[in-house]
Amino acid sequence: MAMSAAEIEGLIKEAFPDAEISIKDLAGDGDHYAAQVITTAFAGKSRVQQHQMVYDALKGRMGNELHALALQTSAPE
Repeated sequence: MAMSAAEIEGLIKEAFPDAEISIKDLAGDGDHYAAQVITTAFAGKSRVQQHQMVYDALKGRMGNELHALALQTSAPE
């Protein structure tokens, strides 16, 4: 079962209310997305930690409903 971009954005926004989020469906199948997430919560965190925080926000859906998510994460400049 695929996820919509709106569902992904909603889960991320729930975890990071100040986040600027951009999501693109890469294959048109609801399974392969690219997301850019910018939030103050990432300040001082490594790229790996930032990605783990996003995966945590997806509440176990990564690898299940959501097959692939290419992430670009950063704190605001």
